[in-house]
Amino acid sequence: MYMNKESHLVEYKRELPEGLERSVIAFLNSGTGGHIYIGIDNDGSVYGIKDADGLQRQIADRILNNIKPNAIGLFEIVVEENESKNVIHVIVSGGTEKPYYLKKFGMTPNGCFVRVGSTVHEMSEKMILESFASRAKLSLAKIPSPRQDLTFSQLKIYYEESKKALNSQFAKTLELLTPDGKYNYNAYLLADENGVSIKVARYRGKDKYDLIESEEFGYCSLIKAVKSVLTRLKVANITQTKITPMERIEKPLVDPVALREAVINAVVHNDYTREVPPLFEIFSDRMEITTYGGLVEGLSKADFFNCCSMPRNRELMRIFHDLDMVEQLGSGMRRILRAYDENSFSFTDHFMRTSFYFDAPQKQDDRINDKLGSRLGSKLGSELGSTRSELTYTRRRILELMEIDSRISIAQISEKLGFSTTAIEKNIDYLKVNGYLQRKGKTSAGYWEILK
Repeated sequence: MYMNKESHLVEYKRELPEGLERSVIAFLNSGTGGHIYIGIDNDGSVYGIKDADGLQRQIADRILNNIKPNAIGLFEIVVEENESKNVIHVIVSGGTEKPYYLKKFGMTPNGCFVRVGSTVHEMSEKMILESFASRAKLSLAKIPSPRQDLTFSQLKIYYEESKKALNSQFAKTLELLTPDGKYNYNAYLLADENGVSIKVARYRGKDKYDLIESEEFGYCSLIKAVKSVLTRLKVANITQTKITPMERIEKPLVDPVALREAVINAVVHNDYTREVPPLFEIFSDRMEITTYGGLVEGLSKADFFNCCSMPRNRELMRIFHDLDMVEQLGSGMRRILRAYDENSFSFTDHFMRTSFYFDAPQKQDDRINDKLGSRLGSKLGSELGSTRSELTYTRRRILELMEIDSRISIAQISEKLGFSTTAIEKNIDYLKVNGYLQRKGKTSAGYWEILK
């Protein structure tokens, strides 16, 4: 059972609907995107689908062939398992080339749609005109490359390593050409040689007064530059060791998963139209990542922290996804927010800065353990922490959420942790079998009891 009701972000379909494109267009024209589940009844019960692979291909073909502007890089189709049945999950990002419309009807009320609550409505002519007028005037796909003598041997190698070899039409397929057939700025960023360089700077103190080291990674394919930056930051992210009476604790300066996701996000969502690359800095107390462009137009801070996805550079996003450097749309922010709170981010009109402090304030899991320790006694609190230290991070977080709210639902846990309900159910089964947890009472009015 999918517990969340249909809303402005979620839509359920028992079978592949004839009007699928309408729903996708409505999410593309929103500021937040949304989720379409196929194989789920309106009440949230799991119906399931057959031939998941064939249905995935059919959905992708319909979106790519029937919707304009091109939605490549703005949607993802995932097969999920729930109650031993397959469900198709279509993740749609808000687009930046609004209004999106049905190809056969064009930019008219019959072709343009918008989400109102949990329903889809036609856009009025006024809404269409206003949406078109606010469309970004510049995009990397439309800006010609400063050079046209580009080569792509590095990009081809990365695709071959991912078992997705590029054919002779790759420039067109990956949208590396302007409408008149010239290489665009995306092609320039991904070419073997370019004029783009990403800087990693290291300072002795907490400010920029005493620069120790400045390295530049670039003048090559953006993919290669990013991998070099990740390697450099990994070296700087040393592991600290703390010895306590109960255990030896080893912890890197910055959560490595959050750091990687923040680097990828900075590169993919940076505004390159002013030729300003992202900047990576290492201070004595923190690592900072500065991205040019601020929030994407149409995406609020609330949307951003709710992990709503609106790629600034969808062509780059698509390529990073092809190379398995990006997972599902919006998944990067979920991973960052598992380790750091919203105070790690700051915004101006033109920049966004992410600051990972080495001694960051305790996250919710640490505060929970502190409360347990004071309530049960320091010795018992230490024993509890030691027992749970053997669990994975996800399983510890599940127990902690249940301690806060013993009646929390699986769907609510799924939403907070950013995992599918199927994954949460499997982890809960493990906790039950291994004596950490049991369910008390009936399903509708029951609660969770933590055993250790």
